[in-house]
Amino acid sequence: MTDEDWDAVIDVHLNGHYNIARAAINHFRDQEDGSFVMFTSTSGLIGNIGQANYAAAKAGVLGLTRAAALEVADRGVRINAVLPGFIETDMTKVIQRRAGDQVLAQIPQARFGSPDDVAGLVLFLCSDDAAYITGQALTVDGGLSIA
Repeated sequence: MTDEDWDAVIDVHLNGHYNIARAAINHFRDQEDGSFVMFTSTSGLIGNIGQANYAAAKAGVLGLTRAAALEVADRGVRINAVLPGFIETDMTKVIQRRAGDQVLAQIPQARFGSPDDVAGLVLFLCSDDAAYITGQALTVDGGLSIA
């Protein structure tokens, strides 16, 4: 992996989260209320061959989530992370075509997730029903990360 490959992925997937989170958190902190959800990946927990830069960036987002949640919890701001696994998107269509059966064999629920599976969790985390949840990393992966 080149330095440029490393830097490009870290810049988008970790620094990008930091920059967006900083702006949102400052806004929420001033109004003393809010919920912010960061998106990372199961790759931040279990890694993936050939993607050390991506796994490192996504693991960094988990650390950012937890540290930022601690910093603003006393101001009524909640910060959590959602870690999607293989979700049916345009990006994962290539994976499904190339290795769909092999990937499905690793997922205990034996299916790819849908965008609605992720959206439901995000909606919950942003609702008042999740008012006592902060600093958490929640996977939406059909059991992949525990298999």
